[in-house]
Amino acid sequence: MLAVILSLRPYSDRANIVHTYTRACGRMNYMVYGLGKKKSSALYAPLSLVEMEVSGQGKAMGSVREAHLAYVPQRIGTDMRRQTVALFIAEVLYRTLRHPMGDEGLFDLIAATVRLLDNTEQPENVHLAFLIRLAEQLGFAINEDEHPELVGQPNGRKGRQEQLRGLCQYFAQHIDGWQDPLSMDVLAEVFAFGK
Repeated sequence: MLAVILSLRPYSDRANIVHTYTRACGRMNYMVYGLGKKKSSALYAPLSLVEMEVSGQGKAMGSVREAHLAYVPQRIGTDMRRQTVALFIAEVLYRTLRHPMGDEGLFDLIAATVRLLDNTEQPENVHLAFLIRLAEQLGFAINEDEHPELVGQPNGRKGRQEQLRGLCQYFAQHIDGWQDPLSMDVLAEVFAFGK
């Protein structure tokens, strides 16, 4: 089963809960046993694309029997800017996608975004473009005539921050219980010295 990792949270000394969005089933959570820090760092990092074999499919919470990276990123794991963007996108998805219902178009958007983030020379704009496309996938596409400030190419660091705040306000108007991702502050710090 193909999945994107949204977060990995400790459950006990021996177990973690991995929150995923799967291509076939949508939002699913699984128990993962016996992880060492080395093993989990790349495999279960936010926004990793993972091929998983699980047991207990359809139960309240199955467990991961086997997993490996379906896409091996070249730069996300070693570039702080890319890691921060990945963390932000994964947090947005964690807070937004709540139901076990597959959406292949949405999954494909996420997978394409992971590859773009890994390969682009300008990772600082990837999360903005993703939010615009995500709004469209979720059924509340941004009307460019009404909100030109949300869809245009941002002008520098300050422009990116203003566009991000505006996009988050837009999401808050369309998603019940929306809370701005905590990683927004990390994004601002990491890109503080950019142009």
